[in-house]
Amino acid sequence: MPERPVAPPSGVGEGKLALVTGANTGIGLALVRSLSGLGFDVLLGARDRGRGTDAVAALADEGVSARLVLLDLADRSSIASAAAEIAERHGRLDVLINNAGVKAEFFPETATPSAASLDVLAETLMVNVVGTTAVIQAMLPLLRRSEAARIVNLSSGLGSMTWATEPSLGYQRVSLLGYCTSKAALNMVTVQFANELRSSGIKVNAADPGSVATPMNPRATRTPDEAVLPMVWLATLGPEGPTGSFFDADGLVPW
Repeated sequence: MPERPVAPPSGVGEGKLALVTGANTGIGLALVRSLSGLGFDVLLGARDRGRGTDAVAALADEGVSARLVLLDLADRSSIASAAAEIAERHGRLDVLINNAGVKAEFFPETATPSAASLDVLAETLMVNVVGTTAVIQAMLPLLRRSEAARIVNLSSGLGSMTWATEPSLGYQRVSLLGYCTSKAALNMVTVQFANELRSSGIKVNAADPGSVATPMNPRATRTPDEAVLPMVWLATLGPEGPTGSFFDADGLVPW
């Protein structure tokens, strides 16, 4: 198994179709830009038509081509419609990057588990875990039509139970019950699908982009474009690549 992600070769995406969810801003938008640069035809998933249209137009100004697909993780009918649209227009899907998600807890100093909002917990799990699972299930028939489909789930080091229980790393001080729990659960979703699909050739992995300056994490300083390597590498794995694993830019992340 490779020790750490490496930049994919130029043109690796030629003739392939990728869908990135939650792609009208932040890491998702950077992923669209990066995948397009590798030759992929890219579908930009967004839940809001106006924001999605603006993102596609902004990319066009940069010379990057992408097609908008409306997709809301909290709306099963939206997910089904997106899958039907991709099936009608393209007939298959080669790469699915599940980037969309929510983080509703922004004040760790007051977000202790004992005081956490159960409504926030439920909403976060419903979107980040159930919604992502719904997208995978809806897109799976299309992915099975690909010669070598890849699924990448955007997780977080905050979902690593190994890191959360290691005092020297500082993760014990992060009390985001909903977000951390959802990412730990998403890691198990990744493993479960990887186990089911292992014999099919479809690889399913999780990626930690690290701390990135996005609306979810305004205190960070790294740009989304600096954070996409693990996801892009996992999206372009060859047949010898791993499945059912968790990577950041430095290598394997413990569960």
